[in-house]
Amino acid sequence: MNDRQLFAAFSEQEQAGMEKEAMRLYDPETVKASNKKWKSYTANDIKRIFEEGNALYLALVEAIPAEPGSTAAQAGIERWQLHMNHFWTPSPEQLVVLADHYSLDPRFKTNFDKIDPRLAEFMDKAVQIHIEALKNPKP
Repeated sequence: MNDRQLFAAFSEQEQAGMEKEAMRLYDPETVKASNKKWKSYTANDIKRIFEEGNALYLALVEAIPAEPGSTAAQAGIERWQLHMNHFWTPSPEQLVVLADHYSLDPRFKTNFDKIDPRLAEFMDKAVQIHIEALKNPKP
Protein backbone atom coordinates (compact mmCIF):
# COMPACT_ATOMS: atom_id res chain seq x y z
CA MET A 1 0.00 0.00 0.00
CA ASN A 2 1.28 3.46 -0.77
CA ASP A 3 1.07 6.50 1.50
CA ARG A 4 -1.56 8.33 -0.48
CA GLN A 5 -4.52 9.50 1.52
CA LEU A 6 -7.65 7.69 0.37
CA PHE A 7 -10.10 10.31 1.58
CA ALA A 8 -10.16 13.95 0.63
CA ALA A 9 -10.24 16.15 3.71
CA PHE A 10 -13.35 18.20 4.28
CA SER A 11 -12.82 21.96 4.19
CA GLU A 12 -12.95 23.90 7.44
CA GLN A 13 -16.37 25.23 6.39
CA GLU A 14 -17.64 21.70 5.69
CA GLN A 15 -16.25 20.47 9.00
CA ALA A 16 -17.92 23.32 10.88
CA GLY A 17 -21.23 22.51 9.19
CA MET A 18 -20.89 18.83 10.04
CA GLU A 19 -20.04 19.68 13.63
CA LYS A 20 -23.23 21.75 13.92
CA GLU A 21 -25.20 18.92 12.34
CA ALA A 22 -23.63 16.39 14.73
CA MET A 23 -24.46 18.65 17.70
CA ARG A 24 -28.08 18.68 16.56
CA LEU A 25 -28.30 14.93 15.86
CA TYR A 26 -26.19 13.55 18.71
CA ASP A 27 -25.24 14.41 22.24
CA PRO A 28 -23.38 17.76 22.11
CA GLU A 29 -21.04 16.65 24.90
CA THR A 30 -20.01 13.61 22.85
CA VAL A 31 -19.25 15.83 19.87
CA LYS A 32 -17.22 18.22 22.03
CA ALA A 33 -15.29 15.33 23.58
CA SER A 34 -14.58 13.91 20.12
CA ASN A 35 -13.26 17.26 18.89
CA LYS A 36 -11.09 17.60 21.99
CA LYS A 37 -9.74 14.07 21.50
CA TRP A 38 -8.90 14.73 17.83
CA LYS A 39 -7.14 17.99 18.65
CA SER A 40 -4.99 16.21 21.24
CA TYR A 41 -3.31 14.03 18.59
CA THR A 42 0.14 14.83 17.32
CA ALA A 43 0.96 14.98 13.62
CA ASN A 44 2.48 11.49 13.94
CA ASP A 45 -0.69 10.20 15.63
CA ILE A 46 -2.82 11.60 12.81
CA LYS A 47 -0.54 10.08 10.18
CA ARG A 48 -0.77 6.69 11.90
CA ILE A 49 -4.58 6.95 12.20
CA PHE A 50 -4.89 7.78 8.49
CA GLU A 51 -2.56 4.90 7.55
CA GLU A 52 -4.59 2.52 9.70
CA GLY A 53 -7.78 3.78 8.04
CA ASN A 54 -6.31 3.37 4.56
CA ALA A 55 -5.34 -0.22 5.34
CA LEU A 56 -8.69 -1.20 6.78
CA TYR A 57 -10.72 0.37 3.95
CA LEU A 58 -8.52 -1.34 1.36
CA ALA A 59 -9.02 -4.65 3.19
CA LEU A 60 -12.77 -4.09 3.08
CA VAL A 61 -12.59 -3.47 -0.68
CA GLU A 62 -10.77 -6.79 -1.03
CA ALA A 63 -13.62 -8.45 0.93
CA ILE A 64 -16.39 -7.15 -1.35
CA PRO A 65 -16.46 -10.25 -3.59
CA ALA A 66 -16.84 -12.43 -0.47
CA GLU A 67 -20.14 -10.73 0.60
CA PRO A 68 -20.90 -8.53 3.66
CA GLY A 69 -21.40 -11.46 6.06
CA SER A 70 -18.14 -13.18 5.16
CA THR A 71 -15.39 -13.73 7.69
CA ALA A 72 -13.15 -11.25 5.84
CA ALA A 73 -15.84 -8.57 5.75
CA GLN A 74 -16.76 -9.01 9.39
CA ALA A 75 -13.10 -8.92 10.45
CA GLY A 76 -12.77 -5.67 8.51
CA ILE A 77 -15.83 -4.21 10.22
CA GLU A 78 -14.42 -5.18 13.62
CA ARG A 79 -11.22 -3.31 12.70
CA TRP A 80 -13.32 -0.34 11.55
CA GLN A 81 -15.26 -0.33 14.83
CA LEU A 82 -11.98 -0.21 16.76
CA HIS A 83 -10.67 2.49 14.42
CA MET A 84 -13.67 4.68 15.26
CA ASN A 85 -12.36 4.81 18.83
CA HIS A 86 -9.75 7.27 17.59
CA PHE A 87 -12.61 9.73 17.15
CA TRP A 88 -15.18 8.62 19.74
CA THR A 89 -16.55 5.38 21.11
CA PRO A 90 -19.79 4.85 19.23
CA SER A 91 -22.63 2.69 20.42
CA PRO A 92 -23.79 -0.10 18.12
CA GLU A 93 -26.71 2.07 17.04
CA GLN A 94 -24.35 4.95 16.21
CA LEU A 95 -22.24 2.61 14.08
CA VAL A 96 -25.32 1.70 12.05
CA VAL A 97 -26.21 5.37 11.59
CA LEU A 98 -22.64 6.19 10.57
CA ALA A 99 -22.56 3.37 8.02
CA ASP A 100 -25.91 4.57 6.69
CA HIS A 101 -24.36 8.02 6.27
CA TYR A 102 -21.52 6.50 4.27
CA SER A 103 -23.94 5.14 1.69
CA LEU A 104 -26.71 7.76 1.78
CA ASP A 105 -25.03 11.12 2.44
CA PRO A 106 -23.41 12.45 -0.75
CA ARG A 107 -20.65 14.15 1.25
CA PHE A 108 -19.46 10.79 2.54
CA LYS A 109 -20.41 8.61 -0.42
CA THR A 110 -18.32 10.73 -2.80
CA ASN A 111 -15.21 9.96 -0.74
CA PHE A 112 -16.00 6.26 -0.54
CA ASP A 113 -16.75 6.11 -4.27
CA LYS A 114 -13.21 7.34 -4.99
CA ILE A 115 -11.89 4.19 -3.29
CA ASP A 116 -14.48 1.84 -4.79
CA PRO A 117 -18.07 2.67 -5.82
CA ARG A 118 -19.28 -0.47 -4.04
CA LEU A 119 -17.60 0.23 -0.70
CA ALA A 120 -20.14 2.46 1.07
CA GLU A 121 -23.08 0.16 0.41
CA PHE A 122 -20.98 -2.90 1.23
CA MET A 123 -19.94 -1.38 4.56
CA ASP A 124 -23.52 -0.40 5.34
CA LYS A 125 -24.67 -4.01 4.89
CA ALA A 126 -21.66 -5.47 6.68
CA VAL A 127 -22.13 -3.15 9.68
CA GLN A 128 -25.79 -4.13 9.96
CA ILE A 129 -24.78 -7.82 9.99
CA HIS A 130 -22.02 -7.11 12.54
CA ILE A 131 -24.33 -5.24 14.91
CA GLU A 132 -27.05 -7.87 14.59
CA ALA A 133 -24.46 -10.52 15.52
CA LEU A 134 -23.41 -8.46 18.56
CA LYS A 135 -27.03 -8.21 19.69
CA ASN A 136 -27.76 -11.89 19.03
CA PRO A 137 -24.55 -13.86 19.56
CA LYS A 138 -24.56 -17.46 18.40
CA PRO A 139 -24.17 -20.01 21.21
